[in-house]
Amino acid sequence: MDFPTPCPACGFENRVAFTDSGVHDVTCAQCRARSCVFLRKQRFEVLFDLGTRALMDGYAREAVASFAAALERFFEFYVRAFALERAAGTEQDFSAALGALDGTWRHVASQSERQLGMFALAYLLRQGREPDFLTPAGLGTDFRNRVIHRGALPTRAEVDAYAAAVFTLIDRLLTELGAAATHVELAQEGVFAAHLARLPDGVTAVFEEHPGMFRARRFGGLSPVTKPERPHQTDARGLNDARAFQQALFQRALAERGELLRAFKGSGG
Repeated sequence: MDFPTPCPACGFENRVAFTDSGVHDVTCAQCRARSCVFLRKQRFEVLFDLGTRALMDGYAREAVASFAAALERFFEFYVRAFALERAAGTEQDFSAALGALDGTWRHVASQSERQLGMFALAYLLRQGREPDFLTPAGLGTDFRNRVIHRGALPTRAEVDAYAAAVFTLIDRLLTELGAAATHVELAQEGVFAAHLARLPDGVTAVFEEHPGMFRARRFGGLSPVTKPERPHQTDARGLNDARAFQQALFQRALAERGELLRAFKGSGG
């Protein structure tokens, strides 16, 4: 999947494939000018936005895979934010703390269950309470496994509900993280700075902040959605209220994303 970025020399709109690092070396297809686009967007944000694009284009199974991956990568983001936030309260150098974090994460990088365990402990230590949302129902695990591992063909309504639940959970946890999220964003800026220092003469550096759905929620100006009075009810009415809230929050974020994108790009794309 890709995103549009205008050439700083001639204005031609190039299509550039997303990278894990957020660093994109570009040669303009029209004038051949070289530039480097630094995209301020975390991997979970990219994955979730790719899921919304797949969903709106009619690719339901692909959307589920992207939403599931976005949630896993957000759990990693949370762990990183927590660890770097704790390190910031000590005399440890940021680069040393980041190196220790990267080294530790390598032990669980290929094991989703261990990553989930690290997130659960980070949440407990930071929030002082059990992450009671880490249940198969809360994470939509059965639905995800049916689609991804057993080849089920989901309906649009099922994918909408799954996307809304994932979005609501990430949005809630981002709100709880607050300023701690900036520690991970600082780590990304460090990657950008290192690449920027290596750029040869004649290459234009371009920094972009795409207003994805979660940044729209953090920085957008639309009015908030009212939560149900008893979001933890276990009866049928409470479940319906919670799902309605998730759907309303998800749809509001989509609307906010559209407004910010129109302002950012001057179009409805």
